[in-house]
Amino acid sequence: MAERTEPLDRVLVVTPTYNEADNLEPIVKRLREAVPSAHSLIVDDNSPDGTGEIADRLAAADPQVHVLHRKGKEGLAAAYLAGFAWGLDNDYDVLVEMDADGSHQPEILPDLLAALRDRDADMVKGSRWMRGGSTDQTKDRELLSRLANIWIQVAMDIPVRDTTGGYNAFRASILRATDLDDVASKGYTFQVDMTRRVIAAGGKVTEVPIFFPDRTAGESKMSGSIIGEALLRTARWGVEKRSSQVRNICAAVKAGIKAVSAPEA
Repeated sequence: MAERTEPLDRVLVVTPTYNEADNLEPIVKRLREAVPSAHSLIVDDNSPDGTGEIADRLAAADPQVHVLHRKGKEGLAAAYLAGFAWGLDNDYDVLVEMDADGSHQPEILPDLLAALRDRDADMVKGSRWMRGGSTDQTKDRELLSRLANIWIQVAMDIPVRDTTGGYNAFRASILRATDLDDVASKGYTFQVDMTRRVIAAGGKVTEVPIFFPDRTAGESKMSGSIIGEALLRTARWGVEKRSSQVRNICAAVKAGIKAVSAPEA
């Protein structure tokens, strides 16, 4: 297949925020230094700690920083989807997920963007669990993530080592080919859902190794309910995929039997 020539120059980094007053300014500064041509979209869920006001100040001082204010806390997935919609409406070529807590290092973003072009990929995932990837999270959180990814690979047959990873870069074209209006998943599950949707739309997913440091300020948004949702949804998606594969095999066998049994003209 010939390499695509669609532009990948206009990059929008979407950063959801809720009570990230201590983290926001440093992460935007690092992003602007790491990839000066990229634009930043801060999607704030009406943070009571003043994060939205900090975002407005950053945007007022830099035309490449934008802010999308939302009425209240609706979750990471909803914020990313709102950011994707804004980016697509404003004709960006590449959209990137980057959390505000510093765990997604802006200095690694050039590697993700290079992989989109050099590997002719539609989605590039920053991977903790491939060769060269690492994390300094606590051992219990690392074990939880590793087990979740093993479960997803087995249950859903997705050829990605860090499906739950949230540091992702997308071509705008694959997001337009994906039914984003139908996405209702959250947390870990949102990242899995986006990965499976890209693959279902015929997109190519590749991974690059990243170092994933734990946050140094603020509180993690992960919860037991989000992990429970991830287990239930991935199990259901896995059953649906396996059932579809079985139906396709049965249909092919049935068609073959009919072909063999058909009398010659």
